[in-house]
Amino acid sequence: MLKLSSRLLLVTDRHQTKGRALVPLLERVLAAAAPAIQLRERDLSARELLTLTREVQALTALHRSQLLINDRIDVALALDGVGVHLRSNSLPISVARQLLGAQRLLGISVHSIEEAVQAESQGADYIILGPIYETPSKQMFGPPLGIHVLESACRMVRIPIIGIGGVTAVRAREMRRAGAFGAAVITAILGANDVESATRDLLDAVTAVP
Repeated sequence: MLKLSSRLLLVTDRHQTKGRALVPLLERVLAAAAPAIQLRERDLSARELLTLTREVQALTALHRSQLLINDRIDVALALDGVGVHLRSNSLPISVARQLLGAQRLLGISVHSIEEAVQAESQGADYIILGPIYETPSKQMFGPPLGIHVLESACRMVRIPIIGIGGVTAVRAREMRRAGAFGAAVITAILGANDVESATRDLLDAVTAVP
């Protein structure tokens, strides 16, 4: 089973960068630290996403960071070594694994303990669970799960669980103490005025001993 190389996962959304171009912003992030990057640009066509992924892959390769594409197995297969992160309502993990093979990282978003347990049994390499805290970007998934649900999930599942939703450095430490492998963020980095400091602070939080 492949493993995440970083406890910090940056999920992209080029519409939440305060008007700054995404690729130069990611270059600054990766120069400051080396979080894993999940490209989550859902409104792009396959061709546009492939072009963007090639640009970002040049950066992640330079900084030895992992790169995943949100849900688009076809685009991932067009590039060497790119992993896939599935939505909760996407293809079954077993089908995605057949398409991707064993040498690419495969994760999935889940919104309950039951879904987390099922994802592990089906062969996911890691899980993103959330929203743990209140956040506008995750309101479609209902009220926040809370730290106690995360803690319970971490006791029941052996593969890495990444918490998402309303994450700050303080909350990242709280999630690590609850047993999470790490944290995933969007605006905490992409929306920060100083993306370098924000990245370093979050990385310090998730790598600190719980």
